[in-house]
Amino acid sequence: MADLSSQSQLIPNLPDDIALQCLARVPRSHHPILSIVSKSWRCILSSTALYTTRSILRTTETFLYLNIRVNSTFHWYTLFHNLIFTNPEKPRKLFPLSSIPTKPIGPAFAVLGSRIYVIGGSIGEIPSNNVWVFDCRFNCWEMGPRMRIGREFAAAGVVNGKIYVMGGCVVDNWARSMNWAEVFDPTTGLWTALPSPIEVRDKWMHASAVVGEKMYAMADRGGVVYDVGGCEWGSVSKRLDLGWRGRAAVVGGVLYCYDYLGKIRGYDVKEDVWKELKGVDKGLPKFLCGATMRSKCGRMKMEG
Repeated sequence: MADLSSQSQLIPNLPDDIALQCLARVPRSHHPILSIVSKSWRCILSSTALYTTRSILRTTETFLYLNIRVNSTFHWYTLFHNLIFTNPEKPRKLFPLSSIPTKPIGPAFAVLGSRIYVIGGSIGEIPSNNVWVFDCRFNCWEMGPRMRIGREFAAAGVVNGKIYVMGGCVVDNWARSMNWAEVFDPTTGLWTALPSPIEVRDKWMHASAVVGEKMYAMADRGGVVYDVGGCEWGSVSKRLDLGWRGRAAVVGGVLYCYDYLGKIRGYDVKEDVWKELKGVDKGLPKFLCGATMRSKCGRMKMEG
């Protein structure tokens, strides 16, 4: 507990090691109110010691993070369940987070461990190679390793602990051609070029998903699939290309998407067939604009 030695005792008449275990058992939804108890509590709530203790005690939690556009500006929130602040009559479930220092347009997103990666996007109409990382353990932003080239509206996905990104750039010179696809290894902190055939290179990607060890990306014209295990590129099937519209979520190896008629359909990559999800006919609105789908703990969530 060396990092606490300069602070006052966490809980009077209780060893700090024991006090830390007590605080580690408190749900994160209560951390905002706990942080105003004292300076020492505020420090420990944003420390690696607390996260390590929560991991050992298996009290870590899974949260949904939202990037919501309000008046042409994007804001970040986390969704707390059963949240009670100082006014229990008006519980706030959406808790605001600090915004990304820059305001990129069309970035790609990837989640790796406890970090959210905001990849590329255009700044002043110029594609950026910046990578911003939000550490969900401490609710803070930091600049990550930059990509080899700038991108906007790229595809990104996580396979076997690495981030794969493709597209989002005009292949008009040697550098962009050789780096059309890149892979990021968090253990080394480096981006490396991922060799790709010329025929798969498209500029804009409007959707992407990972099923098993394969990353699927839908472009303006058709789509591509990269098999990480076999290091092979290919084109997506015509059935997948015709049926995939908008954002998607993968649950149990099935790729689900939401169409403009208000139906959720799942694509079985092994059988190359779409099947409509039953039982949600009355629960979802039609023509939901900007619907986003996510998988969480083996379940599918939708926001629109």
